[in-house]
Amino acid sequence: MVEPWPEVYGAPVTFAGRPGGRLPRITGSDKPVLHRVLTGKWPVSVLALGRFWFENRVRQSGAGNSVEPVTDASALLSAFDTQARPAEWEAYPDAVQDSEVFRVAWGHRRGFVAGPPDLRLGGAELDAVIARQRDFFAARGQAVEWKTWGHDKPSDLPERLEAAGFVSEGRETVLIGLAEEMAGPVRLEDGIVLRETKDEADLRRLAATATEVFGRDSTWLVDYLLEKQDDPNTVVVVAEADGQVVSSARLEIVPGTEFGGLWGGGTLAAWRGKGIYRALVAHRARVAVERGVKYLQVDASEDSRPILERLGFVVVTTTTGYVWQP
Repeated sequence: MVEPWPEVYGAPVTFAGRPGGRLPRITGSDKPVLHRVLTGKWPVSVLALGRFWFENRVRQSGAGNSVEPVTDASALLSAFDTQARPAEWEAYPDAVQDSEVFRVAWGHRRGFVAGPPDLRLGGAELDAVIARQRDFFAARGQAVEWKTWGHDKPSDLPERLEAAGFVSEGRETVLIGLAEEMAGPVRLEDGIVLRETKDEADLRRLAATATEVFGRDSTWLVDYLLEKQDDPNTVVVVAEADGQVVSSARLEIVPGTEFGGLWGGGTLAAWRGKGIYRALVAHRARVAVERGVKYLQVDASEDSRPILERLGFVVVTTTTGYVWQP
């Protein structure tokens, strides 16, 4: 059978002034409609736009996946909300659910509270849940962080936390990117070396550097990472120069999901601007790809956000931790 649009199929197209390859062959019941569209007086750039959408949002991927990974902010956020956030609580066997929220009481650092994107609570009922979490940690003489996200409901949760005595630690930007796009090589200056480690001495050096970089006590990292020495889903990387740890970071893969979290990444002031942060991202991205992780998520400071956006990460929301101190 002769193709009804031989002058279109296989024709070179352009998108944004750049070659866009050739149009895919269309088969099946879509042909009659597409024949009228494709043989009309549409400019080639419009055809290329359709191809761009097809390749990035519709084309089927390998077995087990419905579509190719996408970089649309709303789709990335939806994947994060439905995969990573609920799965994190399953990783904490000591997590306790109270109404719609979960709390964890660690022995070596402050407690943690968070919930799903929609708490389905409001008014006095929500205030009571907040008060119970505060009072639980007050009885332990322990600080607690309640983590919120900018798109969550109810929207007045931050105000209600503040009314209960919680104090904001500042807003960070949540970005998500495709691991395979972040895994390219990064050239470091001579004398700077990256290596993975789980050695206790390295972890203590790492924590000391993090304390200096972030201006707050990070010694809790030692116990936290020692507990994860045998956990294959936690990968710790240090950057060394002149015999000292000048930066560090870790990858925490969320089991049972397509997500990995990038944490840390703080670099001593004298060693910034030398590509260390980008190299740490790339190293962890390569590990993530090897482990089958598609998406990397970062809670970024304003120092890190522009770097991550240049690398291809997409801003999806914000996050703010509210802390109560005994």
